[in-house]
Amino acid sequence: MQVVEVVDKKSIKAFHQLPHSIYKGDKNWVAQPHAVVEDIFNPEKNSSLDGGSVCRWLVEDEGRVVGRIAAFVVESYAHSYEQLTGGVGFFECEDNQNAANLLFDTAVSWLKELKMEAVDGPINIGENFFNWGVLTEGYVQPTYGMQYNKPYYEELFANYGFQTYYEQYSYQLDIKDPDLPPRFWKIAEWVANKPDYTYEKFRMANKGKFVNDFITIHEQAWSKHGNYKKINPSDIDTMIKESKFILDEDFIWFVYNNGEPVAFFMMIPDVNQLFKKNPSGKLGLVNALKVMWHKKRKAITRCRVLVMGVVPKFQKSGLESAIFYHVRAELRKKMWYNDMELSWVADFNPKMISLFKEVGGVHDRTHKTMRYLFDQSKEFKRAEVMKD
Repeated sequence: MQVVEVVDKKSIKAFHQLPHSIYKGDKNWVAQPHAVVEDIFNPEKNSSLDGGSVCRWLVEDEGRVVGRIAAFVVESYAHSYEQLTGGVGFFECEDNQNAANLLFDTAVSWLKELKMEAVDGPINIGENFFNWGVLTEGYVQPTYGMQYNKPYYEELFANYGFQTYYEQYSYQLDIKDPDLPPRFWKIAEWVANKPDYTYEKFRMANKGKFVNDFITIHEQAWSKHGNYKKINPSDIDTMIKESKFILDEDFIWFVYNNGEPVAFFMMIPDVNQLFKKNPSGKLGLVNALKVMWHKKRKAITRCRVLVMGVVPKFQKSGLESAIFYHVRAELRKKMWYNDMELSWVADFNPKMISLFKEVGGVHDRTHKTMRYLFDQSKEFKRAEVMKD
C-alpha cells in the first residue's frame, strides 16, 4: 500500500469518489455535494483555516484507492486544551486496519511536525455543528451535517489507540405527537409569556446585530467550560453566507431580557432529504435545478436543532422550554414538517440532556469524539462534566 497526497484534480476526484464505493448499496448514506465538501478545504471560503493548516491523503492498494483522511490544525481549537491538539476528519476506509493505520500514521506524523501533541477525530475544520464524531449507534439516514459511517469505523480508530473523549447524543422528536409531555408545555407557555422577555426571529437584513448577539451569549454560556473555544465573528458570518440555501430565518431565535441578549436557538431544514435525490454528489446545472425543484415541492419534512445556549444567570429560568414553545408554534405553520432532530448534546452536558428528554425527545443515535495522545504515557482524561 502507498500514501498519495491529495494535490491535483485526479487525486481530488478520487477523494470524493471513494465514499461512493464504500457505501454502494447502503440505503441510509447520503452523498454530500462534492463542491460543498471541497469548499471546507479552501482557506478563501473557510475562515477557520486562517493561520491554520490542512493536508489530505489517499491510501492505494495495488492502484485502487481504499482509504482517505484529512489532518488539520485550527488555531483556536489547538490551544483550547492542556496539550496542543490537531484534528483528523473526512476519514473513509475499507474494513482494513492496515490501511487505516497507514492513514493515521501519516496524519500523526504531519501533525507532529506542526508541534501538535494530540489529535481528535473524526472532527470538522471549523465549528462542531457539522461532520463531528464517529457514529456508533443508530444507523439511519443522517440529517444534514451529521456524521454517517460504517459500524467498523469505531474499531479502526480504537485499534490505533484513539480513546473516547466524549459521547454525543441525538434525540428524535415527533412534532405532531399529541402525547408530548403536557406539563412541560404548560410551563413553557407560562415562561414564554413573561413580560420581561422578548423573542426575535433572525433576519438576514439585520445579520450583524444577530451575529454579535450570538457571540455575546455563546461566550457567557460556554467560556467556563474546558471544551470552550472562542468563536470568530467572521466564522459565523462566513457560515451564514455559505449556508443561505439551507437556512430558514424562522428557525433561528434570540431571547432578550429587557433588551439584553440572553439566549439563542438555531435549527436548520434537513437538506439531506434533497441531496438524497442527487446520488452522484455532483451539482451541475441540471442536478442543482432538480434539487431546487424538490425543495419548492416541500420535500423536506425534517429539521435539525444545531445549537442552543443560555447565559448562566438565566439558565434556571425556563427559557429553554419557552424557546421550544415558540419554535413548535412556528413549525405548526409549516405543516409539511413532522420530525425534529435534537442533535447533538455531549455527555458532559447533563442539563441539556435532561431538557431534550423533558421536551419528549427519544435518544436514537450516538457519536463519539475520540482523542489520541502522542505521548502514550500521559494520563488520558475525558471531557469535564459541565457544572451548574
